[in-house]
Amino acid sequence: MATAAIELPAGGWRPRPHQRRLWSYLEHGGKRAIAICHRRWGKDDVALHYTATAAHERVADYWHCLPEYAQARKAIWMAVNPHTGRRRIDEAFPFHLREQTWENEMAIRFRNGSLWRVVGSDNPNSLVGTAPAGLVMSEYALSNPASWGYLAPILEENNGWALFITTPRGRNHAKSMYDLARASPGKWLAEFSSVLQSGFSLERVEEARKEYHAIFGQDAGDALIEQEYFCSFTAAILGAYWGKILDRLERAGRILRLPIEPQLPVHRAWDLGKGDHMAIWFFQVWAGQVRVVDFVQGHAVGIPGFARIIREEKNIRGGIDYVPHDARVVELGTEKSRLETMKVCGLNPEIIPMHRVEDRINAGRRVLPRCWFDETNCKQGLESLRNYRSEWDQDKMTFLDVPEKDWSTHGADAFGYLCYSVEEIEVSKPKPLARVMQTTQNGQQLPPNQVTLGDLWELNRKEDNPMGYTQ
Repeated sequence: MATAAIELPAGGWRPRPHQRRLWSYLEHGGKRAIAICHRRWGKDDVALHYTATAAHERVADYWHCLPEYAQARKAIWMAVNPHTGRRRIDEAFPFHLREQTWENEMAIRFRNGSLWRVVGSDNPNSLVGTAPAGLVMSEYALSNPASWGYLAPILEENNGWALFITTPRGRNHAKSMYDLARASPGKWLAEFSSVLQSGFSLERVEEARKEYHAIFGQDAGDALIEQEYFCSFTAAILGAYWGKILDRLERAGRILRLPIEPQLPVHRAWDLGKGDHMAIWFFQVWAGQVRVVDFVQGHAVGIPGFARIIREEKNIRGGIDYVPHDARVVELGTEKSRLETMKVCGLNPEIIPMHRVEDRINAGRRVLPRCWFDETNCKQGLESLRNYRSEWDQDKMTFLDVPEKDWSTHGADAFGYLCYSVEEIEVSKPKPLARVMQTTQNGQQLPPNQVTLGDLWELNRKEDNPMGYTQ
C-alpha cells in the first residue's frame, strides 16, 4: 500500500520575501539565529512552519518557549490568523500529521514520533531534564535570560538548533545576544528587520501611532512606535519605573568597572522570593555614594547555597544581610524561620521594616541617582532594573498601580530592599566626630577643635568623592 506524501510547509505556506533569508539559513542547517523584527513581521509563523518541517526530518522533542507559561496559551496555542480565521498551530501542524493533541498541556505528538510543546521561561528549572532538538524563544527580550543558560548546554549536547525571535525591549539580554550573533557570522545568523527593511506599510505604522498617542500620550506613544515598528533598542521601556534614571547614570559613566573597596564593609540586600527564587545585591556605602559591586540570582540554591557563594566564591566576610520582614515566618518542614537559617549559616541578617511596594519603588527613585554599578558583575541585575515596570491592563487600557510580575521582579525587589537599607545605614550610623581630624599641609594631625572651616570643606569634598570619580 502506497504511503501518502507529506508536504511541508503545510497548506501551501511559503516565506514572504523579507522572511526568506532567515528561512533559508534554517533550512540549510543553521543552528543559531536571532531575529530582531518589527511587530507583524511574521516571526512566529516562520518559527512554527520551520519547526513542523524539522520535526519530520528528525524525530525528537521541539519547544516553543514564551516568557511566561500562562501567556503561551493566548499568544501561541489559541492564536488565530486574522487572514484565515484558523488557529496558527492548526495551519502549521495539520491534524492529519498528529497522533495526539493535549489541549491542557499544550503539546502535540506527531505520527512520526516527534513531540512539540509550548513552555515558559519563567521557571527555568522545569525545563531541565529533557533534551529538545529544536527550540524557539519567542519574545526573547521579555524572557528570563537565565533560561538560555540552562538550555544552551542541552542543545549543544543534542546538536540542536535555537531560534530567538523578538522585538526590542531596551538594551537588555536580547541586544547582547544580537551583538554576539553579529560578531559570530560563522556560528550565528543575526537578522534585523524594521518596517524600513521589510517594506511594511508606513501608512499602517502612522495609523498605529495615532492609536498609541491616544492611549499613552505623545512621548510614550512615539517611543512605543520606535520600539515595535522601527526596532529601536534605545526607546524607553513603556511603564518602566527606573529606566530614565538608569539611562542618566549610564551616560554619566556610573556603570563601569567598580572594584570592592577593602576598607568598607560589603552589605547584602536579599529578596527571598517564593521557594528558592532569590536575588542578592552586594553594596558598599560611603559618604552619600552607593557602590553596587555585585549581583547574584538563582533557583534551587537556598540560603545555605547562597551563604557558600558569599563566603567561598565572593570571599566576603562581615557586612549586614538585609532581608524583608517575612524572613521571621517559620517554614513548615524545617520548623525554622529563614532568619534562624541565615544565622546558622554564619550570615548577619537584619530585618527591613514593613512597607508597601510603592514605598520600595520610591526609595529606588531616591537612592538610584547616588549609585555606581559594576558593569560586569551587575549586568544581569541591571537588566532586571531596566525591565521593572508597571502592569498594563489591556481591557482598561491603562497602567495599574502594581508591578508586572515576571523574571525581573526578584532582582528589582532586592534592589528596593537595598535602597531601604542604604537609608537605614545613613540614618542609624552617622559619621563619628573623630573623623573630622584632618591632615594639614605640613603633615600634622589636628584635633577637632583646631580644624578650620577650609579644612572641613576639603574633608567633605574628599569624602563625597573618595575614589576620585568624575560625573
